[in-house]
Amino acid sequence: MTATTKPQLHPLLKLALDLGPLVLFFAANSRYGIFVATATFMVAVVAALAVSYMLTRALPIMPVVTAIIVLVFGGLTLVLHNDLFIKIKPTIIYALFGAVLVGGLLFNKSLLGVVFDSLFHLTAQGWRKLTWRWAIFFFALAVLNEIVWRNTTTDTWVTFKVFGVIPLTFMFGALQYPLLKKYAAEPVAQE
Repeated sequence: MTATTKPQLHPLLKLALDLGPLVLFFAANSRYGIFVATATFMVAVVAALAVSYMLTRALPIMPVVTAIIVLVFGGLTLVLHNDLFIKIKPTIIYALFGAVLVGGLLFNKSLLGVVFDSLFHLTAQGWRKLTWRWAIFFFALAVLNEIVWRNTTTDTWVTFKVFGVIPLTFMFGALQYPLLKKYAAEPVAQE
């Protein structure tokens, strides 16, 4: 590893740190209810960030923003004893991510390209298209979250968060493979 290369988490560990808090949220909700689940989620998100930082000495921006929103809306849920706040948290996160991606494009900057350039090497057109697709996907998730939490029970909404959103996200990501292949660019050679 060179001095300029940041330490990277093993993909399975990164997946565990990303999904672990949500799985704990689901498990705590099924056993103890939404308020204990919310507190568990808050602690798990902070713990996942701490582990990530200890291993890489860096904090990725998206998990930090997510953690802040989880702590604010989770705190409101617990203090006001109202599950509305934890239910609208995903809507806000998804809409925020979609808006940030579109905002970047308005300034001719593909923010996905900044975040994922070490994983994928795409042409400028490829990054623009991929960014638009993810932005639209995030907006669709925001709308879907609103529909689900407003029309189902809390338990159904929590189940949807784990067994609906996660598979949808993986499936959407997998469907981007043809675009990644079509717009692949040769990586810049390291000197």
